[in-house]
Amino acid sequence: MGDALKELMETYQLGVKMNEVRLYEAWDKVLGPTIANHTVSKQLIDGRLIIRLDSAALRNELAFAKSKLIKSLNDELGIVLVKEIMFA
Repeated sequence: MGDALKELMETYQLGVKMNEVRLYEAWDKVLGPTIANHTVSKQLIDGRLIIRLDSAALRNELAFAKSKLIKSLNDELGIVLVKEIMFA
């Protein structure tokens, strides 16, 4: 059963999708409810996390903390998933 489950996960890229969901949950946890409420959308493409915020001031503030955010998110996940963050 274990091999069948692994094959199914690989076929439908479920492992990748599960990591994305974990990342989006980690974003809300690491950044807290205030920033989570200002986050309009999150998307992960090839290690690049694209975050859309509804506040230009918040976007600028978080841009200065990119490397710290990347480390905190990856630490929370226990894997290196995020290599870059872009704010839109």
